[in-house]
Amino acid sequence: NVLEGDSMDQDVESPVAIHQPKLPKQARDDLPRHISRDRTKRKIQRYVRKDGKCNVHHGNVRETYRYLTDIFTTLVDLKWRFNLLIFVMVYTVTWLFFGMIWWLIAYIRGDMDHIEDPSWTPCVTNLNGFVSAFLFSIETETTIGYGYRVITDKCPEGIILLLIQSVLGSIVNAFMVGCMFVKISQPKKRAETLVFSTHAVISMRDGKLCLMFRVGDLRNSHIVEASIRAKLIKSKQTSEGEFIPLNQTDINVGYYTGDDRLFLVSPLIISHEINQQSPFWEISKAQLPKEELEIVVILEGMVEATGMTCQARSSYITSEILWGYRFTPVLTLEDGFYEVDYNSFHETYETSTPSLSAKELAELASRAELPLSWSVSSKLNQHAELETEEEEKNPEEQTERNGDVANLENESKV
Repeated sequence: NVLEGDSMDQDVESPVAIHQPKLPKQARDDLPRHISRDRTKRKIQRYVRKDGKCNVHHGNVRETYRYLTDIFTTLVDLKWRFNLLIFVMVYTVTWLFFGMIWWLIAYIRGDMDHIEDPSWTPCVTNLNGFVSAFLFSIETETTIGYGYRVITDKCPEGIILLLIQSVLGSIVNAFMVGCMFVKISQPKKRAETLVFSTHAVISMRDGKLCLMFRVGDLRNSHIVEASIRAKLIKSKQTSEGEFIPLNQTDINVGYYTGDDRLFLVSPLIISHEINQQSPFWEISKAQLPKEELEIVVILEGMVEATGMTCQARSSYITSEILWGYRFTPVLTLEDGFYEVDYNSFHETYETSTPSLSAKELAELASRAELPLSWSVSSKLNQHAELETEEEEKNPEEQTERNGDVANLENESKV
């Protein structure tokens, strides 16, 4: 019974043990269980998933007629299975509709009663039922023309129907083929070869605390006019008490310096300097895991092969931001060319980084400079005060010293 109870406790606590870091057994036992359980239960809801799809569902949309006003975009946005189903249904319905009309014309004119009469001139030769009328409708709309069923000049209503079906068939072809062409040539698949690092890192670069992530292009055909943007998604409450659940704040990744415009031939590390305008200005290493935020990165550009605009997206939540790490270099110089090792694209290594926030680092730097100037000035003042006190106490010695100094100056002049 004791063993069974221990096994039951172990099964209950197994999810917590999986997420614990690699610590000694004593340290794991001393770890407060309620704290570790709270961390495992805590989960940040993503606004944009890692594959770039937005995790937002539109509900209670009453004005659904707006989707029908832009039916072309609605069809393009549908999934492939629905798009193919509509594609087949539209053609089938039009063929059946016009096939029914052709059969009605033949039935009203009496062509069905004079099938074997050589002296009778039908509207459409060799049309003897609904199936043959359906086949003639397909031949007319698709301009196949096998030559077995032919319209005659003794049927004015058939000539008018032939004109209508030819025009409407061309419109249906243009609409559906255009829809399928746009669906096939959408640059969404091109965005899948644009990769983002699985983690973002925070470390020092050129003496400044920076947030960095890496982007790369797996294809040899480049993205023309590539640009990068970043947004911080975080809840906010204004000074008036208004609560904004998903407030978007720009993260500067080189907009003013032009570093956001990329020449994406090899993987690049995008850097955001954490300064006073940065939303990470007051966030330290200890405070970062407590923040509920998400960084959305957007890479845009034109596909070199097609000229269409392509957009790739990804996001980083708090658990995917590593403090005190850098990215492993992936570019090496070979014999006559540069080689990129994408096996190390997502790898990072630890580096010495202060755990303070950028604001605290700036305050420490300013305090380190001010006491230095104060100490120098105070020491100069103290030295001047000591000299004046010595002069007042020993005026004779001071005159002798002044005389000696004057004699030395005269001798040096001579």
